[in-house]
Amino acid sequence: MFDIIVWVGATLSVAGLIGLIGCILYVIKARRKTKDDDALRAVVQRVLPYNLGALFLSVLGLMLVMLGIFLG
Repeated sequence: MFDIIVWVGATLSVAGLIGLIGCILYVIKARRKTKDDDALRAVVQRVLPYNLGALFLSVLGLMLVMLGIFLG
């Protein structure tokens, strides 16, 4: 039963990691396109909620993995 918690946590953690990589790639692409600091700052502010959401998902997944390991 606790194996399911570990696998769900690992899946959530990988999904969060993919989201973080997507945010990084989006900002890198925007950095190459724009030379204006204000435009780049606007892009980073737009990406920030997605970045925090992906980080939260990754942390939640890691907490589920640890919970499954400790209880199993």
